[in-house]
Amino acid sequence: MINLDDLDYSYPSELVATEPQRPSRVLMVENCRREDFYSHELSIPELLDRFKEGDLLLINDTKVNKRRVYSDSDLEILFIEEVDEHNWYVLFPAKKVDVGDLIRLPDGVELRLKEKGLPQKVWVSKKLNESYFENYGEFALPPYIQKARGDRKNKLQDQYWYQTQWANKSGSTAAPTASLHFSQNHIQKLREKGVNIQNVTLHVGLGTFLPIRESDLSKHQMHSEYVEISKETIQAIIAAKRNAKTVWALGTTTTRAVESWAKNLLHLKEDGSFFGLTNLFITPEFVFEVVDVLMTNFHQPRSTLLALVASFSNLEATLKVYQEAIRKDFRLFSYGDLSVWARKDLRK
Repeated sequence: MINLDDLDYSYPSELVATEPQRPSRVLMVENCRREDFYSHELSIPELLDRFKEGDLLLINDTKVNKRRVYSDSDLEILFIEEVDEHNWYVLFPAKKVDVGDLIRLPDGVELRLKEKGLPQKVWVSKKLNESYFENYGEFALPPYIQKARGDRKNKLQDQYWYQTQWANKSGSTAAPTASLHFSQNHIQKLREKGVNIQNVTLHVGLGTFLPIRESDLSKHQMHSEYVEISKETIQAIIAAKRNAKTVWALGTTTTRAVESWAKNLLHLKEDGSFFGLTNLFITPEFVFEVVDVLMTNFHQPRSTLLALVASFSNLEATLKVYQEAIRKDFRLFSYGDLSVWARKDLRK
């Protein structure tokens, strides 16, 4: 059993990536669960060469919505979930705001704090539709990017940088950032090699990006996020496992989606697809049933995402690889470089 302090590490602030770097650097970890794990740097083309005919690559096709709105007093308000026409769950720095206080938003919209907490509940004076958020909202870039840039507002380029090339189904408040390393050209090259590529949907929300506040990880309660997996994707997973093919997951959100299905946490539709809300928190005692290779960014200390990586690999290997990445100046977090964790040796 590990606790929150075990997921801690230090890093130089200059390694926090403030924009994507192309091509991305890749740190590959073979036999990641064993004491004799082997880590080495690859290029993206070299990584694609590790895929074999018949392998399955799972990607998240969620689309990030513009949901951060600045008030007239320059408060950042992140709209998480619409309850009804006049009520939302949001996140904003509410310490200096009392329940009942009125906040003014662009276009004459008024917002009133109804309940404090994580998230907060607010009343809004009119329905906020997609066109409102497109006109007055921006992507909710993580605070560490804002801090590293010294600027709270999005750059114009973020609308391209912070959206995957296969974003299709709207619903996320944050990007599935492992996918930002790859283009449709990369996907096409894999298809030409005979790799089966299937989509899942997990709309990224509070479950992914809220910090752990409990020292005992077993006491951390993940917020639920919506998942949808098609019948075709399920059939592809079953066939890959039956035929001993390697299943690659692009990102922690993709991993949580398919492992939630494997743990019977989703509901079956009449058409054979699965859907539902998952609050799956993956910690070291978790048994993975689908994913053989995890591709993901380098994550923040003391986070649920780092806990997932340490669970897929092991804590000692994870921290050693992170120390190596920092020593070699790999770029960290959402716009940073890529790590690849294979439970077997893909050099063979």
